[in-house]
Amino acid sequence: MRAEAQNNVEAIEKSLALLRQRIGWETAEHRLEEFNAMTEDPTLWDDPARAQKLMRERQALADAIDGYTAMAQDLSDSVELIELGEMEDDAEVVADAEAALKTLRDKAAAAELEALLNGEADANDAFLEVHSGAGGTESCDWAAMLARMYVRWAEGQGYDVELQSETPGEEAGIKSATYKITGHNAYGWLKSESGVHRLVRISPYDSAARRHTSFSSVWVYPVVDDNIEIEVNPADIRLDTYRSSGAGGQHVNTTDSAVRITHIPTGIVVTSSEKSQHQNRDIAMKALKSRLYQLELDRRNAEINAQHEAKGEAGWGNQIRSYVLQPYQMVKDLRTGYETSDTQGVLDGDLGGLMAATLAMDVHGKSRAEAQADD
Repeated sequence: MRAEAQNNVEAIEKSLALLRQRIGWETAEHRLEEFNAMTEDPTLWDDPARAQKLMRERQALADAIDGYTAMAQDLSDSVELIELGEMEDDAEVVADAEAALKTLRDKAAAAELEALLNGEADANDAFLEVHSGAGGTESCDWAAMLARMYVRWAEGQGYDVELQSETPGEEAGIKSATYKITGHNAYGWLKSESGVHRLVRISPYDSAARRHTSFSSVWVYPVVDDNIEIEVNPADIRLDTYRSSGAGGQHVNTTDSAVRITHIPTGIVVTSSEKSQHQNRDIAMKALKSRLYQLELDRRNAEINAQHEAKGEAGWGNQIRSYVLQPYQMVKDLRTGYETSDTQGVLDGDLGGLMAATLAMDVHGKSRAEAQADD
């Protein structure tokens, strides 16, 4: 077997070994049998929230077992084909099997990263907020570019995207927008995107074609599952209705259908303006509960808490990522050091490398490369 193929085999075996560990392979089949037995209980759906949670957990475990088993079989098949092709001096068979190994290596590495998403709320849907910061019209345009980037990413993942509220900029772009991203592990993938994002480019709004720096902030928090109880004291909230200034049809623009809820003890403000007033009230209340749940997660997890506290104002010194379009092309994550020159790909939603590098950071906040260097 050639060196490259052997390296791929070793990388796949390493990923599969880590997957076995994270799945808890020794007891996985037994746990799946227990789940199957519980799903056959005729009283299961008497408690829909509990039933849905159990079904999600069962499906996640079944998918993990099936995924690992399929990759292990593909590895065995590819190695056997290479050995057979070498024995029979069939270069075409060997080349096809080596190509399959390369694809399997990437698939196993992705599955290994996915297995890291085992936090309390990682599997949940997510709310994603984008806010323009320092930079005026430039910043509003940059906020709209960021919103488009995340919508493209989410759609590429097969997630459902629903606009919850949007405030347009005075001349261009948006001042803010909130989306609900629905899909397995949406919060787990997006949670590390919270922070300030910096753009450097030649301004399309500057007649002198000068270079400008703009800032926008992103905040991600999990959608609260039905089984998670978050109590909100009615005396702690202020509810305001107002006329929507965004798109939405004649009804939205001529009636006070938009809703703003302020949680007085924390100062949290949530809005919804894309539906009827009744629907907007429900959406905003769910968003408030999710924000309060995020606060509770922050209290339990010092790393997440520090990340949100460090986010600060959307301006100099607080950014987590830089997007440079002029005088050169580069996107760089300032936490992991990961960078790419494919700026257009990133702005079109290709965030896999950036997210993977952040997810692979260890609990001390070091990149994988830094952690290995310390060993």
